[in-house]
Amino acid sequence: MGKVAKLSQQEELEAVRDRLEAVIADFAEKNQTYVTAIPGVSMAMTTSPLPPTAHIYEPSLCVCVRGRKKVLIGKDYLTYDDKHYLLTCIEIPTIVSIAKASPQIPYSGFAMRLDLEMIRSIIAEMEISGMPIEHSEPAIAIRPMTLDLMESILRLATLASQKKDITIFAPLIQREILYRLLSGPSGDRLRQFAQFGSQTNRVSKAVNWIRENFQKKLSIDDLAKMANMGVSTFHRHFSEITTMSPIQYQKQLRLHEARRLMIAEDMDAASSAIQVGYESVTQFNREYRRLFGKPPATDKKKILNSDLANTETVV
Repeated sequence: MGKVAKLSQQEELEAVRDRLEAVIADFAEKNQTYVTAIPGVSMAMTTSPLPPTAHIYEPSLCVCVRGRKKVLIGKDYLTYDDKHYLLTCIEIPTIVSIAKASPQIPYSGFAMRLDLEMIRSIIAEMEISGMPIEHSEPAIAIRPMTLDLMESILRLATLASQKKDITIFAPLIQREILYRLLSGPSGDRLRQFAQFGSQTNRVSKAVNWIRENFQKKLSIDDLAKMANMGVSTFHRHFSEITTMSPIQYQKQLRLHEARRLMIAEDMDAASSAIQVGYESVTQFNREYRRLFGKPPATDKKKILNSDLANTETVV
């Protein structure tokens, strides 16, 4: 008998991707995000393009299993496809879009929320904690997908159908995925995020405060103290990590939440503006239009008359 030709690593990666796509197709209803029984893990499939849509990324690993997604962060555009993954280490308000998806070639995606304590545990076991890294990098990045990482993701996705096994095996596979990330080109970024005393970890405390208190007035001095930094140093690192200033970050959180209130809770523009902390409805209308491309009332009407009103943003 002749020898069976060995697949190249790229061919193996494509084969694993096909299997993962099939798993997602079994779970996710068309144009819906499926939140699995595994904590922090979701899958999605869409058969139609996604127009620019507001979405706040949690700290997470996001994979385009099939397709391509464009992400607007501040003024910067990132694009990733099925040969890459997106990693974000803090909550980031974005605008996402998917240009191509059809019933014949649907977009499919996978996401896993990052567990900070699990990351710290793995770092300690890898004996690479060392001194905190002193430079700051953007908290969101795109990196090439690897065969080892994709195989781990496939195992986790497959486990979602085996509910009696999730409690035992899900943490083990999630640790494996985080280990792959820490061992690869995303390692420094994750360590900055997790290590006590690093610039990113200190700034993330301020980011979390803004996230939980975005309706309140900001004091840059207080945020800098929270991060144990001087004001100018804090401002510089915050901008490097989030790609926007603290005021811009707060503004985007407010606008994203106002949009959610108008759609999900049927608030009018003026009420949602006041609810999220705006004192001037005129200013709110102006900034809303600048971010979302339309006045609040027009944007709300368009969304409610489209499929987006009943659809979660795909992962």
